[in-house]
Amino acid sequence: MLIGVPKEIKNHEYRVGLTPTSVFELTSRGHEVLVQHDAALETGISNADYKKVGASIVTSAKEIFERAELIIKVKEPQLSECALLREGQTLFTFLHLANDPRQTRALMASGATAIAYEMVTDTYGGLPLLAPMSEVAGRMSVQAGAHCLEMETGGAGLLLGGVSGVQVAEVVVLGGGTAGMNAARMAMGLGAHVSVLDISLSRLAELDLALGTSLNTVFSTRKHIEDYVTRADLLIGAVLVPGESAPKLVSKELVKAMKRGAAIVDIAIDQGGCIATSRPTTHAEPTYIKYGVVHYCVTNMPGAVAGTSKAALNNATLPFILKMADQGIGQALKTDQNLSNGVNIKAGEIVSEVIRQAMGNG
Repeated sequence: MLIGVPKEIKNHEYRVGLTPTSVFELTSRGHEVLVQHDAALETGISNADYKKVGASIVTSAKEIFERAELIIKVKEPQLSECALLREGQTLFTFLHLANDPRQTRALMASGATAIAYEMVTDTYGGLPLLAPMSEVAGRMSVQAGAHCLEMETGGAGLLLGGVSGVQVAEVVVLGGGTAGMNAARMAMGLGAHVSVLDISLSRLAELDLALGTSLNTVFSTRKHIEDYVTRADLLIGAVLVPGESAPKLVSKELVKAMKRGAAIVDIAIDQGGCIATSRPTTHAEPTYIKYGVVHYCVTNMPGAVAGTSKAALNNATLPFILKMADQGIGQALKTDQNLSNGVNIKAGEIVSEVIRQAMGNG
């Protein structure tokens, strides 16, 4: 199979769809891989590194889209990339279509098959391709949130862990999934007082066992959300409903009631965000202040630590890529229901029920 890897063009996105290690697995099986010139140069991977493992370097994304049967990316295709896709081609990447009707329409118009990393499942019902990036984003959220609490960004001037004789910061995490757990772990490690709210009692019990009794686990109700959000110095939104828009758990009025100089990091912003006042930002301009609260809502948080996140993502995606390359796209989708669950669009039609409903076609 002919596989293409274009350079990412989203703002400050430095990850790459295939690392040289992954490319070698493909070329050693007889597949051909095209990599765009300097696709991963910022993370220390040169064109020569790709050539050593059998890849061909091409100068433009246009050539990759024209020739490749399978396109491997990281972030959702920008509209200019959607225009390069064609019928009979397959795109494998993060999509997050539930909150992006323009991209959805562009992918439908292309006639290509679009498979979303975030909706591929495993035998346990988990999301194996989303999980490593949720782990990265969860850990990064505390780093970003700690910076947002500094005076420079408009924060209250708090140190998360305080110092001797000074009260530590209150960190509240909405959602106890992979991102939420990793956010809690990092915040606890810095010495903050951490509370995690979730609607699953079994998940809260797992967090209690994994992170210890220093973590405050709270069953999520409207009243509990109100109580904990208003006392938070740092609020982290980490709620995920696979494939769907994130539920808005924190209203505009509740944000107004937060402490002046508090900070919000909305990890769920890729799916629309779980805070009513959240709007997408970029690494170039990551924050804004609304109602006296610093908001950090970067849609590709792991892109800032591409050295770590590109390797973690490739570890997860490679088995599925090898299956598609070895068996062919059609056969792989027939024999692997977990991969098939990730198909959002095929031959101009939305085939995912949750995306269809999000677009108002349910």
